[in-house]
Amino acid sequence: MSTKTVQGNYFEDFAVGQELVHATPRTVTEGDIALYTALYGPRFAATSAATFAQSMGFDRMPVDSLLAFHIVFGKSVPEVSLNAVANLGYAAGVYGAPVYPGDTLTTTSTVIGLKPNSNGKSGNVYVRSVGRNQRGETVLEYVRWVMVRKRDESAEVPAAQLPELPDAVDAAALQVPFTVDTAAYDTVLAGSDFLWEDYEAGERIDHVDGMTIEESDHMLATRLYQNTAKVHFNQHAQAQEKIGRRLIYGGHIISLARALSFNGLANAQLIVAINGGTHANPTFAGDTVYAWSEVLEKIELPGRTDVGALRVRTVATKDLPTAEFPYKGEDGKYLPNVVLDFDYTVVMPRRG
Repeated sequence: MSTKTVQGNYFEDFAVGQELVHATPRTVTEGDIALYTALYGPRFAATSAATFAQSMGFDRMPVDSLLAFHIVFGKSVPEVSLNAVANLGYAAGVYGAPVYPGDTLTTTSTVIGLKPNSNGKSGNVYVRSVGRNQRGETVLEYVRWVMVRKRDESAEVPAAQLPELPDAVDAAALQVPFTVDTAAYDTVLAGSDFLWEDYEAGERIDHVDGMTIEESDHMLATRLYQNTAKVHFNQHAQAQEKIGRRLIYGGHIISLARALSFNGLANAQLIVAINGGTHANPTFAGDTVYAWSEVLEKIELPGRTDVGALRVRTVATKDLPTAEFPYKGEDGKYLPNVVLDFDYTVVMPRRG
């Protein structure tokens, strides 16, 4: 029997402190940007128009923040989550150098926590992943945790070791790789007159629009990121599971929600931090995704008068419009139609 194929790591294969170097460097191309736009329809001007990006101080048009995230994430799947039940959440994500077409990204991960589940069939694995470009510059660093099956349900595993994670990325750690001429910033081309000063903590925004997920959409997207997790690809195998269907990659929902958020947050040009995130319920092809956002915090950036930051919670639902801002029930649990709770920080120009 051949032993040349890779079956992926199961829960008992992980150890705290373990270093994982992920295969297949990925050069980002203009084609990736075009396909990402076709999949989600994002309209943020800085990542849609080279002229607009240059007017904000970029050398040229950068890659969408979430496209960079998905590529870095996808590298880690074969070693971290090939045998996943589900990806669960994110924390402590900081963006660094902007990613441009032509950059080549690689990813490494460190196991920072393990938690066996009481059913004895799986456990949660916590990893810190770092994406770097061809110059060794960090483009993104983040923590995620994922539920991974055990190979042998009777296998002995160590006691839980959970990492300490911050509630949010500190303002001093935020990196803004551009400078805006506030007097020249074109709100008409950006799509909204509302700038940093116009938002208040506690404000809620219904993004109004909805997008229905097609089977072809999430399959193209997951392949674009070279994400090989079985739960997204193999219907033959998934038919044997309790749910019986392929799960939509959680990052696909994040990108849909971010694209929908343009209607209300058009000047939130780039994501600079991922503070936390929860995939609250599964999504499937045929579901229609809606989104609403809450401004959690307005952040003054040290030494910057051209931009400010907003800490935002974006909540996505399936088959449920968000005019009533659905979130959690009286028991504190997510409502059944809530599929994403994403806490992140964006930068937005200030008034000149």
